Amino acid sequence: MHVLMTADTVGGVWTYTRELVSGLSNRGHHVTLVSFGKLPCTHQISWMHNLRNVEYRPTPFSLEWMQGCEEDIDCSLQYVMDLIHEVKPDVLHFNQFAYGAIEAPIPRIVVAHSDVISWWQAVHGQQPPDSEWMTWYRQLVTSGLNAADRVIAPSEWMRTRIEDNYGGGGRCLVIYNGRSPGIFDSHLEKNDHVVSAGRVWDQAKQVSLLAERAHAVPVWIVGSQEHPEKITSGYAAGTAVPGITFCGGQSEQELRTLFAHASIYAATSRYEPFGLAPVEAALSRCALVANDIPTFREVWGEAAYYFRANDADSLAEAIRTLSSDDRLRKDYGERAYDCARSKYSAERMLDAYEHVYGALVSQEAAA
Repeated sequence: MHVLMTADTVGGVWTYTRELVSGLSNRGHHVTLVSFGKLPCTHQISWMHNLRNVEYRPTPFSLEWMQGCEEDIDCSLQYVMDLIHEVKPDVLHFNQFAYGAIEAPIPRIVVAHSDVISWWQAVHGQQPPDSEWMTWYRQLVTSGLNAADRVIAPSEWMRTRIEDNYGGGGRCLVIYNGRSPGIFDSHLEKNDHVVSAGRVWDQAKQVSLLAERAHAVPVWIVGSQEHPEKITSGYAAGTAVPGITFCGGQSEQELRTLFAHASIYAATSRYEPFGLAPVEAALSRCALVANDIPTFREVWGEAAYYFRANDADSLAEAIRTLSSDDRLRKDYGERAYDCARSKYSAERMLDAYEHVYGALVSQEAAA
């Protein structure tokens, strides 16, 4: 089977793409991969070097959630349409909404990793203000979703948000994201410190919640401090906070090493359609301290230790409780590890996508 897939290089979608493309290649499928957002760094594409039947087309076109992206979106739509005519794939897998509405007689899925409206609702607690750009964005997302043969969400929570905000009830399936357990080291001795990963400029990740209180153990915050469109201020600009180290962006190997040695991972997001970083930490046997939001409850159940939603005092207390009780911390580390291995492996994710692809191609052939 030949899959044409789009992705972006800015956030977790790229990690998800790596797992899916690698798995499809190893199972004998052919993948044409197109990326948007910005051209990737060398270390971001090193995983492709030994893959068979993978053709990569990087582009610098803006992403659909970026202000002022309209012209780039028009250009990228034409680029993707031309590419479809060139490579003639069997199925289209779009990790952005805009391309779902492309006119082509080929079955397609659109994966709803995140969107501006549900982001705004979670971060600000209300609907986004009306504007010309927001009207354009709503129409773009709705058109892409309506034209898709299948819509995939990474959690039930995200599926509900998509259906509530854009309609299309009943066509959206849930496939949880996954990671390869063998990538991570779950056996190294743990140090008594906390790691958290997330874009420092992103209010949805709210890693700055860690910087609002003193903590019983050192805290390491990993994540880009530079917005794709501007430089942020505040903690992201380098404000010194005792006991907290802002690490900036890290390579995959550097992040794996941090997870391997950390005893606790702090999942601070107030908006999280799924959350791959907590899965990576869990596969490294970190105990998870998680914000008490519906997504984390859905994904982790009793495998995480929760703090009151968006509450810095409760977060600090949760870290203090786990860091001061080695037996309890190890118990939660094992819970998270077992949950991640059983529910969020790359193989399970790949099986689910292969099933969707196969069903769509078979329906097309029978039509």
